[in-house]
Amino acid sequence: MTSVQAVTDTLSRLVAFDTTSRGSNLELIDWVEDQVGPFASMVRRLPNADGGKANLWVRIGPDAPGGVVLSGHTDVVPVDGQPWTSDPWTLTERGGRLYGRGSSDMKGFIALALAHAGAFAGAGLKRPVHLALSYDEEIGCAGVTPMIEEIARSSAAPALVWVGEPTLWGVVAGHKGIRTHEVVVTGHEAHSSAPRKGASAIHEAIGLLHGLMEIAAKLEREAGDVEPGGFDPPHATLTVGVLQGGTAGNILARRCRFEFDLRCRPEDDPDLILAPFLDQLANADARLRRWGEACGARMTRHADAPPLRPEWDGPAERFLRELTGDNARRTAAYATEAGQFDVRHIPAAVCGPGSIEQAHQPDEWIAVSELERGLPLMARLIDRLRM
Repeated sequence: MTSVQAVTDTLSRLVAFDTTSRGSNLELIDWVEDQVGPFASMVRRLPNADGGKANLWVRIGPDAPGGVVLSGHTDVVPVDGQPWTSDPWTLTERGGRLYGRGSSDMKGFIALALAHAGAFAGAGLKRPVHLALSYDEEIGCAGVTPMIEEIARSSAAPALVWVGEPTLWGVVAGHKGIRTHEVVVTGHEAHSSAPRKGASAIHEAIGLLHGLMEIAAKLEREAGDVEPGGFDPPHATLTVGVLQGGTAGNILARRCRFEFDLRCRPEDDPDLILAPFLDQLANADARLRRWGEACGARMTRHADAPPLRPEWDGPAERFLRELTGDNARRTAAYATEAGQFDVRHIPAAVCGPGSIEQAHQPDEWIAVSELERGLPLMARLIDRLRM
């Protein structure tokens, strides 16, 4: 039987790889291939366009339909500027907690899966276990799609996907989607004593930001109550996360940029929600273009991860309930890659060790007890796939 020490040792190796989304994950992928290669019936690396990152799809067991995908992202968020009290790239145990970047989100689940590779291979499975390790999840679930398409095209397609994001082992059957956007406003520089001789990008951006905040307030005003198992907050949310611009206090700003995200429930129409802002953006662009072709206001969408529509008692949720014994109905306000599997007709649900409250935090940690709880779940998974 796989021990919690084996899982912890695997997690220590995974955390040691700095897989911040802005960099490469290839060293981790190389190491994982070496670890699972002796046990796998298929290992397939799917690199991105420039070859600097890769998804990894592994099958352990027979080339047969009806298997289960264990899905996790290998990338993590930055540690820059965060007040860590230990090295974020060295797994450190203190008081029953394992500290390190990605320990909870979500290398803990990946460690559980990898530590059981030998057990999967030696169990005489009738249906396979698939490992699906992705890149760029932390920047809008941007990297996993090519791998999902390969899995969906497989002649031995899996029955469901188990996405191991941190939920304290509660089963999450639905989540919001996310769209991320960047707006760049380009004005015409002039001395601040003569504002009519220029156009401030910051002034235009303030108006655009006010429009976004009006949309956010309207969504909140029109929200209903949180229902049992429903989304919390019970409405789409819109937030601005980055604002940059200007050169000096006495210069009309030539450039201002901001980033915002929109998180929608399955029943929301993001295009309809943003329609007033797009009209406002077009008007700002027209005003600024009078100052030259280089001026204007332009928006770029960087990510569009779909929501996971709750399918109460669907195959993925039911399977994970049977493994965990959890009977509560849950949805989440964050996005995962489960929605992308689901829209390609592979049922998915979310369940994993650790707490989402630790995700992205300084001194991110996962409790050793959370990894221990995963051991019998993996044993039950093996038993199910032997049938």
